[in-house]
Amino acid sequence: MCGILGAWLAPGEKADQPSFEAALALLGHRGPNDSGLERAPAQGGGEVVFGHTRLSVIDLSAGGHQPMHSRCGRLSLIFNGEIYNYRELRETLRGLGHIFATDSDTEVLLACWLEWRAECLDRLIGMFAFVLHDRAAATLTCVRDAFGIKPFFYTREAGRFLFASELPALRTMKRERAELNWQRAYDYLVHGVYDNDTSSFLRDVVSLAPGHRVTLDLESGRLGEPFRWWSPSIAERSDISFDTAVEMVREQFLQNIRLHLRSDVPLGAALSGGVDSSAVVCAMRHVAPDHPIHTFSFIARNSPMSEEAWVDQINTQVGANGHKITLGGDDLAADLDDLIAVQGEPFGSTSIYAQYSVFRIAREAGITVTLDGQGADELLAGYNGYPGHRLRSLIERGELGEAWRFLNAWAQWPGRSRADGVKRLMAELTSGSLHHQLRQLNGMDSFPAWIRRGPLEERGVAARHPMQKAAFEARGRRVVAKLADSLTHNGLPALLRHGDRNSMRFSIESRVPFLTTDMADLLLSLPESYLISPKGETKHVFRAAMRGIVPDEILDRRDKVGFATPEKEWLLGMAPTVRQWLARDPGVPFIDQPEVLRQFDQMVAGQRPFSWQIWRWINFFRWHEKFIEAQ
Repeated sequence: MCGILGAWLAPGEKADQPSFEAALALLGHRGPNDSGLERAPAQGGGEVVFGHTRLSVIDLSAGGHQPMHSRCGRLSLIFNGEIYNYRELRETLRGLGHIFATDSDTEVLLACWLEWRAECLDRLIGMFAFVLHDRAAATLTCVRDAFGIKPFFYTREAGRFLFASELPALRTMKRERAELNWQRAYDYLVHGVYDNDTSSFLRDVVSLAPGHRVTLDLESGRLGEPFRWWSPSIAERSDISFDTAVEMVREQFLQNIRLHLRSDVPLGAALSGGVDSSAVVCAMRHVAPDHPIHTFSFIARNSPMSEEAWVDQINTQVGANGHKITLGGDDLAADLDDLIAVQGEPFGSTSIYAQYSVFRIAREAGITVTLDGQGADELLAGYNGYPGHRLRSLIERGELGEAWRFLNAWAQWPGRSRADGVKRLMAELTSGSLHHQLRQLNGMDSFPAWIRRGPLEERGVAARHPMQKAAFEARGRRVVAKLADSLTHNGLPALLRHGDRNSMRFSIESRVPFLTTDMADLLLSLPESYLISPKGETKHVFRAAMRGIVPDEILDRRDKVGFATPEKEWLLGMAPTVRQWLARDPGVPFIDQPEVLRQFDQMVAGQRPFSWQIWRWINFFRWHEKFIEAQ
């Protein structure tokens, strides 16, 4: 795993070497084992700058140094990620006449592009963000993996194209002052929405969308439109019985685990005790009976959210060396500024701190690679089972009786009710102004008292919930359409951002074996009833596929917790510190800071119900001070 950055400078533009060196230093945590910074002339008289920091995981020798150049001198590559099937690809390429000098997957990727150009992307099993300088074609091509597991930000300034793995590095390379993106800030502060499209919290800085590539013409300086090289398919297969699907899912998942275990450094797993992470750990033992396994868990002691008993059961089952961490509000206060700096942008909840701390203890235990269950919910209809979407599918298929039976069965699970299911159906069936009005009736105000309406209207900010048109549509397939959207737009991108930044903070490569295109294509082709059963069971086919590998007690769990934290207890317990943070006006025209402070004081005094809004205030205020004001 690595950090990448670089630039194209138009003719007449001069590279500011110190700024590139400073930016590369900011990516040092992503790659502490090696680094490289090179400048090369570009066609048309410009210049290309490539920077790379390396975390050595595959081929620990100097042969994996980057930037890496093809033998013919045509291509130069900087690459962040892993290609898990690099051994199989290398054998194929050797048969086509390619010669390899290292055991590096980077060299395999370079040969893949030489042989197949962009068509090689469909052959790759892995996570990646990379940039290729093609001297013959006079292009700079930027590519991001199918799910956006690895980050890639870019921006244009006059005569310059800049890119980097993380925002702090990109900001350091910019000549112009970084400015706040008001729309993104409003969406986050009021509606809790972020990472749902390509925009960032910085104005004019965007991320390359998952499954996309974009090409810069080095002679004209023209940046093409991003091209989508992979998109989930949601067409239903009618030729697969449930039992056959169970076998196919089991085989695909175990194959994913085998590939993700390829490593030349110590390897472990993040374990919450839920179905997904438990399946990863148990599958690791299943395919590698003699492999030492280390697990890392956050434990919310003396809390109903504690999953310690489940964690202990899995560790005993597989004979793992379990590592645990407990945290309190004082820990969060001490680490908050580092956590916010690590994430680079504001984020959703304190559960991200639990994940951050899990990676810290993994680093302390000498682990360099971990496996994680991220992405399973978005592939398998997890969480609460997407009841609104499932009911709509059944209604569109004319199965009204089945819809009623599903609603009643779904409502019997913990934390659910028939009324909640109906609400979710209504939300799924409405759009536009009607959807906005229903949100207001449900207490979700687009203009809370601490928001100043005038500045937003003057700036043209859309002050309503950013409900986007679904990227995927299919009558009677509303669940899988939503899952496909969650994989690449609304949901998973934020979770992957958290995991990437937290793991890289401690120079750990976090792998997500659920997220391969083969797995997605299989699961999203299944009938919806295979994913969420008529009885309301989420991840139905996967639970069946893991029988005999994962303990039945885990597979039969009816709740979902994950790395959940006692957020209310933490935040109110550190109220004096929080008040100091909120007492400092960030100077953002649409935020009424005195009203924020007044509402916070009321919550602490018990005069107003506690709101998760507190966390967004804290996160944004601290981020803005450190990232925007401190320039």
